[in-house]
Amino acid sequence: MLDALDATLLARLQFAFTVSFHFIFPSFSIGLASYLAVLEGMWLVTGREVYLTVYKYWLKIFSLVFGMGVVSGIVMSYQFGTNWSAYSEKAGPIVGPLMAYEVLTAFFLEAGFLGVMLFGMNRVGRGLHFAATIAVAVGTFISAFWILSANSWMQTPVGHAIAANGQFVPQDWLTIIFNPSFPYRLAHTVTAAYLTTALAVGGVGAWHLLRQAKSEGVRVMFSMAMGMITVTAPVQILLGDQHGLNTLEHQPVKIMAMEGHFQSHADGAPLILFGLPDEQAAKVRYEISIPKLSSLILKHALDAPLSGLDTVPRSDWPPVPIVFWSFRIMVGLGMLMLLLGAWSLLARLWRGLYDWPWLHRLALAMGPSGFVAVIAGWVTTEVGRQPYTVYGLLRTVQSVSPLQAPAVASSLLAFIAVYFIVFGAGILYVLKLMGQGPQGGERGPEELPVRAAGITPGPAVAAGRRA
Repeated sequence: MLDALDATLLARLQFAFTVSFHFIFPSFSIGLASYLAVLEGMWLVTGREVYLTVYKYWLKIFSLVFGMGVVSGIVMSYQFGTNWSAYSEKAGPIVGPLMAYEVLTAFFLEAGFLGVMLFGMNRVGRGLHFAATIAVAVGTFISAFWILSANSWMQTPVGHAIAANGQFVPQDWLTIIFNPSFPYRLAHTVTAAYLTTALAVGGVGAWHLLRQAKSEGVRVMFSMAMGMITVTAPVQILLGDQHGLNTLEHQPVKIMAMEGHFQSHADGAPLILFGLPDEQAAKVRYEISIPKLSSLILKHALDAPLSGLDTVPRSDWPPVPIVFWSFRIMVGLGMLMLLLGAWSLLARLWRGLYDWPWLHRLALAMGPSGFVAVIAGWVTTEVGRQPYTVYGLLRTVQSVSPLQAPAVASSLLAFIAVYFIVFGAGILYVLKLMGQGPQGGERGPEELPVRAAGITPGPAVAAGRRA
């Protein structure tokens, strides 16, 4: 039994490691694809060369991020067959088609137009190239649509029946796709991608402003990023609140863990700001809390009763400390994002957006915060669903493949080594590109010399260039 539990834990750690790496890239590429569409549209409408300069600068970064996202996503899919075959057998009739729809719609759309977007600027008309950029941006959104639909069904499973062999079989696809938590999760996650991208772009702009590289391209991308943060940070907080209310309705145990409510509160629950959750003692030690505020937030009434984990069997508890702290990391960073947006708005109104170094320092420090926040949000969502893979219906220990712990441990170590080498090198190169900053006459991917990649062009290519 201990070996089985160890294998399950290792399989969970392996999936958590690979999906955490993967989540960084789509959360950036979804927002960056839309940002590129806006930049190209602004260039076409205004004719200002600076928008094309910034577009080409971020297009090179997008191509790398997109590629790493595709590769890391394929690895995750294979784990359904290697480490989670029991889950695949039972949930495959529902999750399998949803993931296939993502390939048949989003991936084909992105693959069909990505080449035109990257290498067609000087080969097709401006209108067609802009259409390709929009198609890639739409494709990233559609990809998020299907993946989040599948994940949301696992959180709030509806529209299915359970066959005699234990399989989940679809009965109503529209109900499955648009399950109760899906609209909230889709809006919250996609907005998080836009906010993450704005923070990364703003951080790069702030870096160059602090180095006195106040070119027009740097100013444009910093201004656009700060404007996006000003708008999306409060929207994201509102969406997060609505998502939390939906979670309270359908996954109340997750909310209990997020809030640290070990005990029920009949006349209003406190909002625990900080503390050390102790599962063994079923209490939060050294808590700092505000009386009744949790009831006001979750039930919109100070004296509204809220149930605690004391109403739930311990075997159904998620790992409370992990969920408790990951939620606070996400919320805390969200408040800092709101502060950054408000400060940048004040600087813009006082005409000091490019001249306030402390604003630039905060923007630089907050540059990677979006990635941290989305991973913390994913941890809150997925760990809070435990001990189930399909909430309330299929436990994690019933979903894992019949593997021994050493086999899973060896593959986990291999993943860690390969990921840090391959994706670590990719991330370092992205950071190198970010450190250079946009320059006048910026070259896009199609204009970069082939020899830069260590490839010698053949005679036909060389002849074509001379022509």
